[in-house]
Amino acid sequence: MQKFIGTGVALVTPFKNDLSVDFDALVKLVNYNIENGTDYLVINGTTGESGTISEDEKQEIINVIIKTNNKRLPLVLGVGGNNTTVVVEELKTRNFTGLDGILSVAPYYSKPTQEGFYQHFKAIAQATELPIILYNVPGRTAKNMEPATTLRLANDFDNIVAVKEAGNNKQQYYELLKDKPKDFLIISGDDDLALGVALAGGSGVISVIGQAFPKQFSTMINHGLRGNNKEGYEIHYKMMDIINYIFEENNPAGIKTVLQELEICKENVRLPLVKSSSQLKIKIAKFVEGTN
Repeated sequence: MQKFIGTGVALVTPFKNDLSVDFDALVKLVNYNIENGTDYLVINGTTGESGTISEDEKQEIINVIIKTNNKRLPLVLGVGGNNTTVVVEELKTRNFTGLDGILSVAPYYSKPTQEGFYQHFKAIAQATELPIILYNVPGRTAKNMEPATTLRLANDFDNIVAVKEAGNNKQQYYELLKDKPKDFLIISGDDDLALGVALAGGSGVISVIGQAFPKQFSTMINHGLRGNNKEGYEIHYKMMDIINYIFEENNPAGIKTVLQELEICKENVRLPLVKSSSQLKIKIAKFVEGTN
């Protein structure tokens, strides 16, 4: 699964002022990342505001990204939820031509047991031949998928190839790295911990901030993958403030403010999310100005 090593980015969905999808800005964002060092793109994740995207919009977003990408980078599609039957049905009926894998979030709100997590992802693994990246993000789902469950799935299903771990828990990363199958990928979902995870033996990151600063962030991750501690942390320290800023209020409002400052897309988000506060916008603008 070499295609999922390095820097993936969880793309935002740009919106116009009327909150319709801004496909011109989406094309600009995709090309910006392809041309500046990103290794693969993730579509329709949490950062893409998947919870407020209609099915018709989702398909058009997929179509536009596939066309724009033109086979230049691997593409991963977010396919997940807390209704296992619905997720399985999507995997059996959607046309995945042009897509290289799926990212499937741990069931949210329902708070399943560890056996429930296992059975959910077992059903998903049996419904598709595509490579599956598990996504553990307990801060959003309200329940942690423990390392033992992740590793059980990794050992039992050949098409479960990686986990995007986003618990912001260093010890959990270490447990996964210590006991994982040889070819199973541990991917950081925490921008602030990504370099450390790469240096410890991880396979990279699926990043939020990376789509705004792809050159810097992918260079940092590459240093981590090569064991270049000093060089990696020189970039990490420069990026620390902006990583904190984009998660200070909510994601993706923060990253969209950054992208607006970079003139890539507008900062518009759909309710229940709201735009960044004026105080946060000032801090982000000052940081972006300092990088130019």
